[in-house]
Amino acid sequence: MPYDVVISGAGPNGLMLACELALAGVRPIVLEKRTAPSEEQRANGLVGQVVRLLDRRGLYERLTGNTQKPVPVPQFMFAAFPLPLYELADSPVYTMLAPQQKIEAMLAERAEELGVEMRAGHAVTGLTQNDDVVVVDVDGPDGPYRLEARYLVGADGGRSITRKLAGIGFPGVVNDRTVSRSAHVTVPAGLKDPVTGGLRVPGYGVIPPFLHHRTERGLVAYAPFPDGRTLLSVTTFDLPEGDAPFTIDELRQALQHVLGVEVPLGPPTGDGPHMLRRLSGGNTRLAERYRDGRVLLVGDAAHVHSAIGGPGLNLGLQDAVNLGWKLAATIRGWAPDGLLDTYEAERRPAGERVTMHTQAQSVLIGPGPDVTALRTLFGELLREPAVLRRIADLISGADIRYGESADSPLAGAFVPDLGPATRSGRPLLVDNTGTLAEAAGPWLDRVDSVTAPVDGAKALLVRPDCYVAWASDKPAPDPESLRTALRKWFGEPR
Repeated sequence: MPYDVVISGAGPNGLMLACELALAGVRPIVLEKRTAPSEEQRANGLVGQVVRLLDRRGLYERLTGNTQKPVPVPQFMFAAFPLPLYELADSPVYTMLAPQQKIEAMLAERAEELGVEMRAGHAVTGLTQNDDVVVVDVDGPDGPYRLEARYLVGADGGRSITRKLAGIGFPGVVNDRTVSRSAHVTVPAGLKDPVTGGLRVPGYGVIPPFLHHRTERGLVAYAPFPDGRTLLSVTTFDLPEGDAPFTIDELRQALQHVLGVEVPLGPPTGDGPHMLRRLSGGNTRLAERYRDGRVLLVGDAAHVHSAIGGPGLNLGLQDAVNLGWKLAATIRGWAPDGLLDTYEAERRPAGERVTMHTQAQSVLIGPGPDVTALRTLFGELLREPAVLRRIADLISGADIRYGESADSPLAGAFVPDLGPATRSGRPLLVDNTGTLAEAAGPWLDRVDSVTAPVDGAKALLVRPDCYVAWASDKPAPDPESLRTALRKWFGEPR
């Protein structure tokens, strides 16, 4: 009997998808060519809507170790501009500091709780598909074998073998002018600014913490994490990498090149893993399509871009949650026609938005007095509240809406907090009017009916990915409009 879904890749996006599928009652199997968790230090946290999404699933509490709800951050950054988000009445920008290894470990633990089968040391090497199944060739520790599944999802990164085997193009642009050098370091205690928490550089000034700092020769990011680790990143435009292995000394020289003064840096202390990474150039690429028959892509397999502002996991994890319920509905037989196609229709534009704004930021942090002049103008624009709001919505992903409704501005937006109700991953009807039971009754095999206080609406129909499919602020909503939304997203009643 074929598996429901084979997922290639056990990074955060593949594991999140596996959890979503298991919540919906389908059988995924996760194949990962690594035999142990990666020691490479990659993302340092989460930014944007994904923080609230994890909270809706009860996973934010697992990562933080406490029951406090996420709150917006008072400031963030865009192209090395500090954003005074505290000036917004309801900032959409949420962040959470957590190394990617911790995020992966949490999601792997959750997947195991949900009964997901995971195979380490197993790599996809080939695929063929027909109208009914996809046959996946796998190379495992005991040799090659084959799996049959109804669908295959590539969550295997920017060099995705799944994407290549499916023949999906990955066009984009290459930037070969930058070198990014990052490492965990120690700095003398006397250089830590007690007021801002930043790095006080004699002869230069203060490098603010957790923000990008631009000069006309490069970019610096100083991050003193609460766990005692200090990460320093330096991006240069005219200082090519050498042939020798990257060292803390090279990072020190790059920092002096950007700031014009020397800063004493030492090797990291304490338990690792510690980052020591040098990257030359960068790619911005977007898959030509997110689906080829029974093969689909999520995360970096579908899009790669600059890491400026940390949008990668925000984009990829939301890909996974958007795809999960639609794929599960298709497998379980109640999906309306075309539901699975809405995955690409909704998420590829989100990928386009992220690649657009990361490319724009790359220009705004570039070297030279002409860019400095552009930054002066852009900085003036950021003083306008409407512009600040627009940028905050953009970097958080809060500008993404899936459709609209004349009955309520909440329709198409990310759902307000409904408490534990969204942890099930099931569609929800929030009926605070007591008038919709008869209209929704035929769908209650797949849609849960709940009550919960919601500002701005009397009733909501909520998709499993926590976006509002339908909403009304009327005391007695039109039942036929609800039935239309139920059919559109959750199929015909049984």
